[in-house]
Amino acid sequence: MSSNERELKTVMHPVKMRTLKVKNIQQIAPHLKRITFSGEELADFTSLSPDDHVKVFFPYPGEETPVLPVMTPEGLKVPEGSRPAIMRDYTPRRYDSEAKELDIEFFLHGSGPGSQWAEQARIGQTLTVGGPRGSKIVPYNFDWYLMIGDESAIPSFARRLQELPKNSRSLLIVEVENESDKIDFVHEGLVEVFWIFRKGDAPGKSERLKTQLERMRFPVGDYFAWVALEKSCAFELKEFLLHIKGAQEEWIKATGYWKILL
Repeated sequence: MSSNERELKTVMHPVKMRTLKVKNIQQIAPHLKRITFSGEELADFTSLSPDDHVKVFFPYPGEETPVLPVMTPEGLKVPEGSRPAIMRDYTPRRYDSEAKELDIEFFLHGSGPGSQWAEQARIGQTLTVGGPRGSKIVPYNFDWYLMIGDESAIPSFARRLQELPKNSRSLLIVEVENESDKIDFVHEGLVEVFWIFRKGDAPGKSERLKTQLERMRFPVGDYFAWVALEKSCAFELKEFLLHIKGAQEEWIKATGYWKILL
């Protein structure tokens, strides 16, 4: 297959802010909560890739609603004299155009504005999301797929597995705190998941994942790799895949989903 047939494509979307209402809340795992949002503003929502993210705007403690940016000729701007809202990126886990519903899954880790908001979320509350600004589309014509991540990547990986073709093959390495954080991925392809448990050790370390990669014999053929976890760890693993496991630069995407604050 020619390299042109495996080129990634980027599709840009109009910038739009949407204030949505919480419609349903579901505990997927002890540290993973799925919240369904609804609203007429979702009528033209577009998300073409599991790599997409929306900006979610959270209020500061004591605020009812956050101060949102407004569209100007120079782009989105915060009103003068106002404090910008707290923003975090999340994967659009599921979108239903007919029901005008959007699912976002929140990793509950005890700190951080997204986790804290999700812990107290109630039916009928509102939240504003922006985007996605664009979609980077990976063609589904590789021989197999590799996904490496932690809890923060589970929503993206779960969506990816549901969208891959029936005859696709995928290997996943997912690091979580303990066995209770495992989920059952829904898929129609050939999928093998390797779970790694920290069991009290600090997250954001690459050694456990490198050890698992060293043990593995990869399937033959060309593969695309997604790496999504702590920022420095993600790029360490990208280099490991490039230099040790034969990955190709143009067929690997490493993304920092969070960052250790020093």
